[in-house]
Amino acid sequence: MSKLKVAVIGCGSITIHRHAPEYASNPNVEIVAFVDPVQERAEKLVAKYGGKAYTDHNEMLKAEKPDAVSVCTPNALHAPISIDAADAGAHVLCEKPMAVSADEAQAMIEAAKKNGVYLMIGHNQRYMPPHVKAKEILKSGKMGKVLTFRTSFGHPGPEGWSIEGKGGWFFQKNKAFVGAMGDLGVHKADLIRWLLDDEAVEVGAFVGTLHKEDTDVDDNANCILRMKSGAIGSLVASWTYYRGEDNSTVLWCENGVMKIGTHPEDQVIVELRNGTVEKYQVGGISTNEKQLSSGVIDAFVESILTKTPPSVSGEEGAKSLAVILAAMESQDRNTIVKVKA
Repeated sequence: MSKLKVAVIGCGSITIHRHAPEYASNPNVEIVAFVDPVQERAEKLVAKYGGKAYTDHNEMLKAEKPDAVSVCTPNALHAPISIDAADAGAHVLCEKPMAVSADEAQAMIEAAKKNGVYLMIGHNQRYMPPHVKAKEILKSGKMGKVLTFRTSFGHPGPEGWSIEGKGGWFFQKNKAFVGAMGDLGVHKADLIRWLLDDEAVEVGAFVGTLHKEDTDVDDNANCILRMKSGAIGSLVASWTYYRGEDNSTVLWCENGVMKIGTHPEDQVIVELRNGTVEKYQVGGISTNEKQLSSGVIDAFVESILTKTPPSVSGEEGAKSLAVILAAMESQDRNTIVKVKA
């Protein structure tokens, strides 16, 4: 069987740590190109993984005609580049948040449909083993209904992780659109929707810049969510957890509590009202310091090869984005906002 020809657009940290090595280790993939406005970044990856370096994505699409692309650019470029790739007949895996507005997200979904290609969004939290296990337990019914929850994602900020460091695109509103809320908050909005098989219908949020200097994006967000089922909970995103990085979720249910990512070894802990305690050691959750396989790239490749629409579709990405947009609107208007699904 001939290999899937894949190109990666954007050669920053997410490509260096996740997309490039994960495509390279997939036996069904041939990497044909890396694209970045800074040619040197693309060339560095070409030297390691093969393919050809480009500085212009349209030129690459024309020359290479890839079967699929990863879009790993600053957030403001996600929609235009994804649409160009879909128009060129390539399946698209786009990093999150998928777009900077609901209209852009819709345009991406429509471009993929029109061109008969898949659009998948890189919401990697769904693939992390503790979250997969937690979903399985919830589906079994043993916890009963989820009543309240707390989900948070915090680390010291992208300056230590991103290729551009302090002052890079993550910190520029015209390129990033939002800060911690888009970088981390959208992960948790997606996770809670998926774990609970539920939709957020109302959001109240305090979003602000508490500590990062010389930036016009948020570094902290604290949100209250009401779900369609009636469950209520909090969602926290922070770039100022300088010690004690956190990516945890706690679900208080009718029959007990489930703690995910709160303990270094026991990644999922279930404490039932009848006094029984179950602990699961199922593999870790990736951090900036400890990169584990995201599962996203393999799922994207599998989806294309088996002609099965990706589970983290453009529509799913748009619903998670809608929660973030509602949070930003809540902060701007100083009121509770209905999520525009």
